[in-house]
Formats: sequence, C-alpha cells, structure tokens
Amino acid sequence: MVRFSQTLDDRQARNREKPNEQLRENPYYAPREERQPRVAQMRDDRLYSQPPKPVYQEPAYQRQDNFYRQPQRQEVDEIIYERPVIERESIKPDISKPELKFPADQNIQFGVEYSPNSKPPVIGKNYTIRSNSIIYNDVVIGDNFRTGHNVVIRENTNIGDDVLIGTNTVIEGDVIIGNDVSIQSNVYIPTNSVIEDNVFIGPCACFTNDKYPVRINYELQGPKIRRGASIGGNTTFLSNVEIGEGSIVAAGAIVIHSVPPFYLAIGTPARIKPLPDHLKVPNKF
Repeated sequence: MVRFSQTLDDRQARNREKPNEQLRENPYYAPREERQPRVAQMRDDRLYSQPPKPVYQEPAYQRQDNFYRQPQRQEVDEIIYERPVIERESIKPDISKPELKFPADQNIQFGVEYSPNSKPPVIGKNYTIRSNSIIYNDVVIGDNFRTGHNVVIRENTNIGDDVLIGTNTVIEGDVIIGNDVSIQSNVYIPTNSVIEDNVFIGPCACFTNDKYPVRINYELQGPKIRRGASIGGNTTFLSNVEIGEGSIVAAGAIVIHSVPPFYLAIGTPARIKPLPDHLKVPNKF
C-alpha cells in the first residue's frame, strides 16, 4: 500500500510561503556559489558527518586534445563524455566511394523493379490478410481467402476459392493452388508446384523442387498433390513426386517416390501401403 502525506499542490504552496530569510537561517543552507567553502568549514568543525567526495584525477589515457569534457574541478559531480573527433568523422557516409557493381553472371542487382507488363495482385471477395504478409505482382486469388501472419506469396501464383494459408508459410511463385485448400503454418512450397482441390497440408511440411541441389543443372519440378490428399505435419517431399488422389501421408514421413491414389505413405523413407476402407473419404474442413 502506498500512502501519501500531502499532495504536490500543498507542498508547492508551502514552499512559496516560506520567506528567503527562514531559508538563510538554516545553517546547512547556502547559495550554490558559496556552498563549497561552508562545507569545508563544517568539515573542520566536524559537523559534517558524511565522508567527503573523492577528488577526481584525470587518467593519463584521457589526456588527449580530441576529447571534449568539462573543465577539471576539485570535486566533480558528473563527467560528460563525447566521442573523439576521429570517431565522429568516421560515422559520416563516404560519398566518394564508387557504387558497388557485380558481374552480370552473378545475377545480383539493387533496386530491381517489376517488369512493365506486371500487374498488381487480384484478390476476390471476403478476404482476410493478416499483418506482415506480402503478396507479389501477377498473383490471382479467389474468394474467401485467409492468411496468418508473415505469409509470402510470390509472383505468378494462382489460388482458388476458400483457401487458408497459415502463418510463416512461403509460396515461392509459379504455383497453382485449387479450391478448398487448407495449408497450415510454416509450410514451404517451392516453384513449379501443383496443389489440387480439397487438399490438407499439415504444419511444417517441406516440399522441394531440385533433385540435385547445387550439383548439376536440373529443371525445377515441384511435387503434385492431387485432389483430396492429406499431408501430415513435419513431412518432407523430394522433387517431382506425385501424391495420388485421396491418399494420406503420415506425419514425419519422408516421401521419395510417388504415392498411388488412396494409398498411405508412412515412415522414413516412406513405405507405401493400401489405405484402409474407413479412411477413403473426402477431407472435411
């Protein structure tokens, strides 16, 4: 509990009512310019019970001309430090340096703009796009579109109606996504991937499109997820695999071969088994 003895207004009013003569009668009061000799006198009379402040001595390494500080006093309350002149000049940008240029074969450019023929993204009715999501040009999205946070959808992507894209999901562009698709959080979908209607993709699923990364030239081919398939969480797919209609990929599976329609892929690497009859039903969102 906090208790207040008086308000701020009362204290200010009382201070204004005190005459200066009463303040000067106080033996411990003195103007600022007279305060130091009176304190010294009280020290001699042993009326000042607190130990004196230590005398500041300037270190040898600070005795340089490029340091700006207050003049040295016998008792220093505060030392103001400013950056050396050399350090302050180094912060200024050097305009004389030439602009960075990279070889053309490295494909590195600054300030790249969209091509003149590109068009802004087109989104249907009743959409919900949450914060920090980025949608590139040349993207077409249908009705009832929803995203989580930090979603990235790159150029040349076509998305149907009633699609959910979870938080932190990345769609790298040149991707086709059908209707009634639910993609959970932290999913990575590379270039040249196809996801058909009524597909569920669990969180942290990772699709790839390069069969021999950074080894040989290979045509990028993402996976093809056919109608009604269900993908479990933390699954990994090699490039150019096809997940058949109505099939299920169990959580944590690593799919290195295509899965036939209405089959189950489970394990690492994934083993292909027939899907039980009671699981041969469409996905229900």
